[in-house]
Amino acid sequence: MKASLIVGCLALTLLLSACDQGPSVVGSLSADALLSAPPANALILDVRTTDEFASGHVPGAINIPYDEVGMRVEELGSDRDRTLVVYCESGGRAGKAEATLLASGFTNLVHLEGDMRAWRSEGRPTAKP
Repeated sequence: MKASLIVGCLALTLLLSACDQGPSVVGSLSADALLSAPPANALILDVRTTDEFASGHVPGAINIPYDEVGMRVEELGSDRDRTLVVYCESGGRAGKAEATLLASGFTNLVHLEGDMRAWRSEGRPTAKP
């Protein structure tokens, strides 16, 4: 009986999570698109550490480390529909930040394809504070 109760609870959890997807990351944006035709009024958010940001970042980006996003969400402004282009070094921290931003009501999140690793390896321009 214990096993069937556990299986039932797991099935219910999966069903509820499938029904309540909520907003999700809108998609991804290539580096070429960001450079040639950035989304209007977009904010570029680098969620790496301050030291990583200082070593070079996407021009125009602001820095809020992924583990501070929830505490500093007001720095992103009150327009929760504004396009936020999010990136980190390789994608993991950006995903965590995106989840926090979604939970905070942001609806138009776009992940920079390849993150900073690809940006650098493709010889794209970087800025320093």
